[in-house]
Amino acid sequence: MPTQSTPPPDDSEELVQGDDRRITAALKWSLVAVIALLVAAAALFLLLRGRRSVGPIQVTRLDAPQSVTNAAALAVPNAPFSDITAAAGITFRHATGAEGEKLLPETMGSGAAFLDADGDGDQDLLFVNGTSWTWAKNPAPSHAALYRNDTAPGGPVKFVDISAGSGLDVPLHGMGVAVGDYDNDGRDDVLITAVGGARLFHNEGGGRFRDVTADAGVGGAASDWSTAAVFFDLENDGDLDLFVGNYVTWSREIDAEVGYKIDGTTRAYGPPMNFQGTFPRLYRNDGGGRFAEVGEKAGVQVRNPATGVPAAKSLGVAATDVDGDGFTDLVVANDTVQNLVFRNRKDGTFEEVGALTGIAFDSYGNTRGAMGIDAACFTPDARLGVAIGNFANEMTALYVAGQGTAPFTDESISWGVGPTSRLPLKFGVFFLDWDLDGRLDLLTANGHLEEEITKVQASQRYRQSAQLFWNGGDAGFVPVSAAQAGEAIFTPIVGRGSARADVDGDGDEDIVLTQVGGSPLLLRNDQRTGHRFLRLKLVGTTANRDAAGAVVRAVVGGRTLIRAVTAARSYLSASELPVTIGLGDAERVDSLEILWPGGAREGTWPDGARQALEDVPLGRLVVVEQPK
Repeated sequence: MPTQSTPPPDDSEELVQGDDRRITAALKWSLVAVIALLVAAAALFLLLRGRRSVGPIQVTRLDAPQSVTNAAALAVPNAPFSDITAAAGITFRHATGAEGEKLLPETMGSGAAFLDADGDGDQDLLFVNGTSWTWAKNPAPSHAALYRNDTAPGGPVKFVDISAGSGLDVPLHGMGVAVGDYDNDGRDDVLITAVGGARLFHNEGGGRFRDVTADAGVGGAASDWSTAAVFFDLENDGDLDLFVGNYVTWSREIDAEVGYKIDGTTRAYGPPMNFQGTFPRLYRNDGGGRFAEVGEKAGVQVRNPATGVPAAKSLGVAATDVDGDGFTDLVVANDTVQNLVFRNRKDGTFEEVGALTGIAFDSYGNTRGAMGIDAACFTPDARLGVAIGNFANEMTALYVAGQGTAPFTDESISWGVGPTSRLPLKFGVFFLDWDLDGRLDLLTANGHLEEEITKVQASQRYRQSAQLFWNGGDAGFVPVSAAQAGEAIFTPIVGRGSARADVDGDGDEDIVLTQVGGSPLLLRNDQRTGHRFLRLKLVGTTANRDAAGAVVRAVVGGRTLIRAVTAARSYLSASELPVTIGLGDAERVDSLEILWPGGAREGTWPDGARQALEDVPLGRLVVVEQPK
């Protein structure tokens, strides 16, 4: 505001006149300020209501759904989840290895995976676990837990612990899990990431695994803190390659030097910005059970241009086709540093385009504490979205592609996710069709890092409830309450990993949530909407046997529903490979096609890579083998 000058008073009359002038000037400038505020408010209102052009980073488009108000008026279905953890025979409890030193890995938790470990066609369940440190005063070794699915058709869900003698019962300070048939023998193999490097276990059949890390050459270094991992076909040559993300450069000594204190006196878990970043590793499948590490050559080892240090602090990875060319790209969620997007060049190498695609930063150009990640075509017009669970007091990111593919803009606010998701600390995040209406909903598993966080942040709790957002189509996402999804899913836990699968064969997706230092939640989906569904398990022949990277397109009642095949979703976890497509009240699928991994050529798929299906039965799992 300009400063008003007043001439010196010569007598009392001029003094009064001067005071009047000052009062008049003050009123004038007050009025100007009020008008300016009204104009700014009007401009902001029009900005929020109007269409904004799609640009690179630092732009938030606010025109995707009609409005959150319209969404709130929609009828969210009544489709409860039931906690069946104990009844199903799950007795696993996560071990942190903590003895009071407050070492960062102890609070990061671990993931879970649904997989067919024994080859009988249903989804078994694997929990990754921590263990005691080598320097522990009171060692209590622990290991991963493998549960065989013994659920009878139409009967209650039943799992049996077959960990002992499975080959996975090896003490590790485990973090994440990736599932993939890397040798195309028809059996699900398992990679477990950990502090101290990764371990690869070959499926020998019957729920038995063999450690082949050394022979395969995928262990990394003893100094690695490996986290998120995914099997995918880098070159569309028919076998699965492997991406392994690493978190930060860590050791007990480094952690002690950081010496972080939550309130100035109490030792606490140090934030990741106090630790240097690391490089991920990329392993090319050379056949015969051998992999070659090609990370630097392939372009996934990115350095900070200012400091030269490794740029990544990876906790999540999504294997998805960002640009629609038929080759798998990688989106990597990084904690407190920019997210990375590796665009597949189709020659075994990648180009990092995180900033160009708009996924690297938030709408203001800032980094966030990114954890879990998932990618899916969730909008009414089937655009690709990338959801990333961020730290407490940061919204869940929801990057949505423009018409076609990139660039992406963070539309979390306009889709109705942003404000509700801001407070919790989000880890596991994935899309699922909760009520089988054909629209993909969104789930996050939440929980804080620090047990005593309430001392310094009254709004935070160590144990936090999950969040479920129902997809209302054009109206956006609507937060789901316990009255609609049941109390069980909102049980406060120290949430970390999450995964989904149809464990009881009824067509809807059940979920598991893991937590730090506690028991998981196995939640059965008890929705009774009467909605129909289509379930497909794809088997590649010239493509990799898992059909990882394949895309299913179904047209139902004028809507195009797209589902991609990948196991890697959420935080440190893997979901089932079979694809579920909810049909709502539709009685038939108008058209159905599979785009097998093979790569588009000028917008079209080559012969043999595009398969149309007719008269596919609904209401049960259908196995589709790629034509030879």
